[in-house]
This record gives sequence, C-alpha cells and structure tokens, in this order.
Amino acid sequence: MALVLVAGGASAQAVTGARYDEPTTRYAHGVLGDAVEWGALVLTLGDGSARRIVLPETRVFEDLEPRLWDVTGDGLPEVVTVESDLRLGARLAIWGAEGLIAATPFIGQTNRWLAPVGAADLDGDGRIEIAYVDRPHLAKTLRVWRLEGDALREVASATGLSNHRIGWDFIIGGIRDCGAGAEMLVASGDWASVMAVRFDGVLRARSLVPYSETAVAAALACQ
Repeated sequence: MALVLVAGGASAQAVTGARYDEPTTRYAHGVLGDAVEWGALVLTLGDGSARRIVLPETRVFEDLEPRLWDVTGDGLPEVVTVESDLRLGARLAIWGAEGLIAATPFIGQTNRWLAPVGAADLDGDGRIEIAYVDRPHLAKTLRVWRLEGDALREVASATGLSNHRIGWDFIIGGIRDCGAGAEMLVASGDWASVMAVRFDGVLRARSLVPYSETAVAAALACQ
C-alpha cells in the first residue's frame, strides 16, 4: 500500500498540481526511453500545502507526468497515473488528496505497460470515461473505463490500435471535440493511419489520414 505523507496538516481539498519525485532504477523496463522511473507522487493542494504519496519498493510510477483530469464530473481534477508493479506490470491509478481513489487491475506480467489517452464524457450521457491503450506495442487494445463509486469498471474495448512506440518519451493522440462530440485520436496498430474512435456503448473507429506526428497534431486541432 502506498504511504501518504501530509505536509502542514492539510485537510481534504482540491488538488491544484502534481509531479513525480524520487527517481529510481528499480524497474529496468525502459519503455519510455530510459531506465529511470519514479517512486513518489507529490500533490499540491488548494491552500499551497503538499501531500507526498510514496510507493512500496515493489512498485514505480512508469510514466511521463501525472495528469490532472476530472474523472468524477464534479469540475475538479483528480490525478491519473501509470503505476507499475515489478512482477505484475502496469495499471491505471487515480489519486486524490486523501490517497488512492481507484485503479484498474494490473496487466498481470512484468514489463507490460499501458499508455493513457484521456478522460471525457465520450458518449454524451453526463458521465466521464477514461481511456488508455493496453500494451500499445503488443496487445494494441484500446480500453475505456468508468469510475462507479469507488471502483473502475471497463465499459468497452477494441483491438488494432496504438499510441506509443517502444523508446518514445511521449504518447501520441488524445481526445478532441470538433463540434460533433468527443472522440479519441490514436494510430492504427500498423501505424499506417490516424484513427478517430467514438464511443456510443461500443467503440467505432475510422481512418482519418495517413499517420504522421504532424497529422496527429492537426487532427487534434480539428484541422
């Protein structure tokens, strides 16, 4: 279990910032281009105080940076991270000022990772969905989850999609709304096309243009 350390005796309140700390080489996967991951997450709260979440020695944050995404729909951000266990691989974990809110199951095998896509009301029903690509180099499976109470429930998945290549220190794509509702942007599993994926109870993917990083950026900007 992660240890939450409170600075300044702060009570539960909004998170206004987050960063990783305590670089570590105890998990030598290197999927993001180097062997350095993170052992701690530092949250900044609305009153300027901080909370430090320290992972056990068997886990790391195998990630680029924590994401401030509203996953509850209350207008305030939670902190979304990729957390990896040395034996069980990665999971998506959501944190708040009091600690862990919810997490997906670990993938189940060491050196197996996931790449977040985004969080939004994807189907227009007023509830927030959270998306990531499970094993973008192997399984290439887009998974969509929803926070229900204190647990995450998977609501859809589709194969043949990716958003990261081994060694990249970035993740491509995200979520856009060009006036007709939210859709996810990723790449086809063979990296031939930029793909737009909608969720209306099921995932529906369509090819937009041939893949390039420039084409992804233009698509995100609705160009």
